[in-house]
Amino acid sequence: MPRLARMLLAAVAALLAVPASAAEPVDVELVLAADISLSMSPGELHLQRQGYAKALTDPQVLNAIADGAHGRIAVTYFEWAGQTAQYVVIPWTVIANRADAERVAAQLSAPKPRQSRRTSISGALNFAADLLAESEFRGLRRVIDISGDGPNNEGLAVDVARDAVVAQRIIINGLPVMTASADLMPYDVADLDAYYSECVIGGPGSFVMPVVNWSQFPEALRRKLLLELAGRPLPQPPNRTDSSEPILVLARAEPVYDCSIGEKLWQQDRKRQRIYDP
Repeated sequence: MPRLARMLLAAVAALLAVPASAAEPVDVELVLAADISLSMSPGELHLQRQGYAKALTDPQVLNAIADGAHGRIAVTYFEWAGQTAQYVVIPWTVIANRADAERVAAQLSAPKPRQSRRTSISGALNFAADLLAESEFRGLRRVIDISGDGPNNEGLAVDVARDAVVAQRIIINGLPVMTASADLMPYDVADLDAYYSECVIGGPGSFVMPVVNWSQFPEALRRKLLLELAGRPLPQPPNRTDSSEPILVLARAEPVYDCSIGEKLWQQDRKRQRIYDP
């Protein structure tokens, strides 16, 4: 074999012998999933983006990140609506200091959210699990943080999707946005916090942080992030009406809620529309 050929073969063998780079260690791999269905107004979508930006740059949140075993977390942010409507706004990014957090916050200012029809929490959970599977990081915990203003009404059953995701040792926490007026849409539910508690969240220490007023949103996100970074949520009384503060609700051991309520309400509304507008 010519000398040059032997040298080329040796170089290829050396390259193949180099081990693949290890995944970067972080304290938490955190997927932030935000609802952009048509039930959200443009103003609410703006407040939602602002709330995430403010929470991620909060001094207490940054201190909690710095106090972790590795002193950094990996974050990705996507917006979702129907079964196939998921849009990554911020790809996997490390936050280890204020400069990192401010870069992420700046990315939330543009582009504008692209709204879509329907509400598929199950689609969002599956998409979030895929993002975690593709992550180049190795977190001590893997968490999906999902916010939304209505029940699942499209795609896979939400509790089936939840169980499949939790089986992958992923924790799901929820932030139900309960800011609608007394005149709910026909396919909404008044007790969205209970729906999230029993049908959406799952995994060790999973919890729900309901929001009943948009002014609460940044503070609820801040508290939620602090609990997720600490990994030690503490129970509080689930009273959502008598306080201006966001309330923590833990998952129940045995769900008693009809997790298909969103799909049923959607179908009922479609039947009503066909009767009155044939």
